[in-house]
Amino acid sequence: MTEARPTGSYLLAIAIISASALAYEVLLMRLFSIIQWHHFAYMIISLALLGYGVSGVFLALNRDALQRRFPAAITANMLLFSLSVPACYALAQIIPFNPEEILWAPVQLFYLLLLYLLLALPFFCAANVIGLSFFHYQTRVSFIYAADLTGAGAGSIGIILLLFLLFPEKILTVLTGLGIAAAIIVSHYSFRAQPEDTKFRFSAGIIVVLAATVAMTGWLRLNVSPYKGEKQMLRIPGARIIDRYSSPLGLISVVKSAITPLRHAPGLSLNATTEPPEQLAVFTDADGMTAINRYDGNPETLSYLDQTTSALPYHLRSLQNVLILGAGTGSDILQAHYHAIPRIDAVELNPQMIDLVEKKYADFAGHIYQHPRVNLHIGEARGFVATSDERYDLINISLLDAFGASAAGLYALSESYLYTEQAIQADLRHLSPGGYLSITRWIKMPPRDTLKMLATVVNACKALKIKDPQQRIVLIRSWQTSTLLVKNGAFTDQEIDSLKRFSRERSFDLAYYPGITADEVNRFNILPQPYFHQAAKALLGADGETFIKAYKFNIEPATDDRPYFFHFFKWKTLPEIVPLLGQGGMSLLESGYLLLIAALLQALLASLVLIALPLVLGKDKLGIKSGAQGYRQVLIYFVCLGLAFFFVEIAFIQKFILILHHPIYAVTAVLCTFLISAGAGSLFSKRLCGNRAKAMIRWPVAGIVLFSAIYILGFESLTGALLELDGGSRLLFSILLIAPLGFFMGMPFPMAMDSLGQTTPTLIPWAWGINGCASVISAILATLIAMQFGFTVLVFLALLLYVIAAFNFP
Repeated sequence: MTEARPTGSYLLAIAIISASALAYEVLLMRLFSIIQWHHFAYMIISLALLGYGVSGVFLALNRDALQRRFPAAITANMLLFSLSVPACYALAQIIPFNPEEILWAPVQLFYLLLLYLLLALPFFCAANVIGLSFFHYQTRVSFIYAADLTGAGAGSIGIILLLFLLFPEKILTVLTGLGIAAAIIVSHYSFRAQPEDTKFRFSAGIIVVLAATVAMTGWLRLNVSPYKGEKQMLRIPGARIIDRYSSPLGLISVVKSAITPLRHAPGLSLNATTEPPEQLAVFTDADGMTAINRYDGNPETLSYLDQTTSALPYHLRSLQNVLILGAGTGSDILQAHYHAIPRIDAVELNPQMIDLVEKKYADFAGHIYQHPRVNLHIGEARGFVATSDERYDLINISLLDAFGASAAGLYALSESYLYTEQAIQADLRHLSPGGYLSITRWIKMPPRDTLKMLATVVNACKALKIKDPQQRIVLIRSWQTSTLLVKNGAFTDQEIDSLKRFSRERSFDLAYYPGITADEVNRFNILPQPYFHQAAKALLGADGETFIKAYKFNIEPATDDRPYFFHFFKWKTLPEIVPLLGQGGMSLLESGYLLLIAALLQALLASLVLIALPLVLGKDKLGIKSGAQGYRQVLIYFVCLGLAFFFVEIAFIQKFILILHHPIYAVTAVLCTFLISAGAGSLFSKRLCGNRAKAMIRWPVAGIVLFSAIYILGFESLTGALLELDGGSRLLFSILLIAPLGFFMGMPFPMAMDSLGQTTPTLIPWAWGINGCASVISAILATLIAMQFGFTVLVFLALLLYVIAAFNFP
């Protein structure tokens, strides 16, 4: 018999499962960041939704059987969740999936699908617990829903704390323990009236699951891609990890090479006569290597830093103050120190990176962060620049990503708000008269990064009403790196002479300076054509837009609306590249972007086969009669809702990365706020239901349209204001901004379900399945649309879908 009300302990168990599921969702993003090159937030959200969607179908088709075995079914799913969290991840690591191989090895598509389905299983089990509880306590759904949302909110906060305390792979053990604890709590009252043999079987099941989980998580290690920098370095004889640190911002590893000396000097001149001092390699998420240099106070040991392209601005004129964005392990600080800069401001986002150099290896690093000329700031680059009133002789941004992944196109999906037009404008506004903005990038062939950066700088200059950008820009390159300088003013003849001398002595190639001639380029690191010079002349000339459109790669300037700086793929070039794949043409394709397309197709296939098909085949079991009315409206309404909800959610997750400074913070804050506020909207929607629901649906839709339009159109102003606040205030205001929108977005779904319940209840499983199918693909599709057209287009497309849904209210 159905109990009238769930006990407090049962609600606690529900909250624990919900917290564990959401924490697992965020944890998967961190784990993917480490073992691959991207957090894959869109795919993680999609596979979580797949688990919940399949669960809804499973419960609809097996409701009566599960109801008869309610206590056993609930505890079994809790235990299965506990076991599947580490087991599925362990099995996923065995799957030899490598995104960089997806273009030449079709089997990788199968591996991706297998990975997708496998990681959705824990969410399926968690969703079964919630769904079964809804069925069982039909008159007390609000209690279950409140426990579910409260638990999800707690999980989003708890995972951030756990990532500071434990290594990511160890958190799987914690989540497993929480699932088992929830099962024990439920069993406290579910099995007290059961026979002894039932209690024994349950206790034995707990012990088996616990033992299996401890055994798995005890040896579980992160199977990092063999193509990542850390794995490559560990293949060197004598190289070993001597320290590891974890935080939501990254997993830091310190590697020492005892036999073969480490020599990390990106873009070092081939004429260099000095070598780096002893170094320790530091990796963030197993890639993006930087080095801690042994420094004994003698500047001459740092002379190798003067043999790189990033040293150029120090040779053009005397500099008094320098701002380094992305201080990391301190190489750029040492470069400024070598040139005796009186004041150095250095900004670093990750406090653990600072502790590494400032405390743990302070003696090795020569206490550079404590030097009286160095002012260290913990924070994000955009936020620091926005809040600073200082003007600098030099702002330096140098090599903040890994060469290997960048060259392979694996950063295509990564959002970077450091290289957008708006960011460059802010940097240029903080230059003193005659000051320089220096941006050093890896060289890609054919050219991409450097050209996109130059195009972005040109647009930023135009936005600032600078009429002569061609007189303010110089560009040089080595065999591996390029350095782009933008001056607050025109370059003088003396600076041009110094530029030529600096490049000639180090065999660096001139690509552009005001007045450059064709015979001065492509002299040392010779290319088949002077590509960089030709592109710079075109981009700084009158036909820059034409050049961008005709170029084989996407080098359109990155903006805050489309912050995908590393997205270079162009569909129109694909037919030219495909025939070259067997002839060394792999470097021409952006595998990260094509992985997104593959994931979208996988999600569509999985949702149709696992959600839509079972509903079609099981319509008789669901009591749906042939010829039932309302199919078209149900289809249109719930497809539109499934797409629109996550279009908005994904857009705001990506947008709030700029405000909250990191994908993990943005995902947890936005998801948690949307969940809780949508739950409140769902409860409030009961007042709008009834005979006039079709008329009342316009109010929540109007609220969604109003708030979304205000936020997306005014986001630049909102961002400017929020970036000037401290971290806690930014988080608080972010929540306050998202909550009203989430409140209105929580209404359309329950209003339509209530309407179906009154008119055609047999269509409810169909509605659930249709919404599930659309939701599974929406997260991935949203990312694809944002990359191609921008967040503004994505949000307004979502608003159009909401309006269409309102006109098709079932």
